[in-house]
Amino acid sequence: MTKVINLTAETRERAGKGTARATRRTGRIPAVIYGNKEKPLMISLEERGFNKVLHAPGFFTHLFDITVDGAAHRVLPRDVQFHPVSDAPLHVDFLRISSETLITVEIPVHFVNELQSPGLKRGGVLNIIHHTIQVECRADAIPEQIEIDVTGFEVGHSIHISSVKLPEGVTPVDEHDFAIATISAPSGLRSEEAAETPAATTTTATPAA
Repeated sequence: MTKVINLTAETRERAGKGTARATRRTGRIPAVIYGNKEKPLMISLEERGFNKVLHAPGFFTHLFDITVDGAAHRVLPRDVQFHPVSDAPLHVDFLRISSETLITVEIPVHFVNELQSPGLKRGGVLNIIHHTIQVECRADAIPEQIEIDVTGFEVGHSIHISSVKLPEGVTPVDEHDFAIATISAPSGLRSEEAAETPAATTTTATPAA
């Protein structure tokens, strides 16, 4: 189960750039809650409290219970607009979710059992191609991370998505068997292999007299 964070918000009467600017002048961030076949709800968030959760790891994969006028709304952050100079948040979009809501999210990968990889024990280098994997899953069952077991992988092996055990109900969006990481030889081992490889010889034919 994904982490759920509690926030308190206030309603906004109107949308529009002028109203949004006025909201920001009071130290609050304009936002909207939409989706689940319900009317959009215009809200504002306290700037300091929101910035704390915004910059914490996993912001876009955590659920939020936003309480507005005593009613709690279970939502998932979908977009944050930032000021082009100060990087301050200007507006936030939240999607209402239910136990049946399917979403597409980017989940970070985490490699485990590196000491059980013969290739890494020999000094091989783990080259990560994808630091995150785009998956589809239920909004109330977003994994914090995807663990990738490197047990048994040798130098020269590639770790493909087909070899990764994903949590139940989590499927990759890309249907191809893409590589997530490779184990390459260390520079010293490559030099030794090159030295052991006999140089190719060139035979020059002697023209007939």
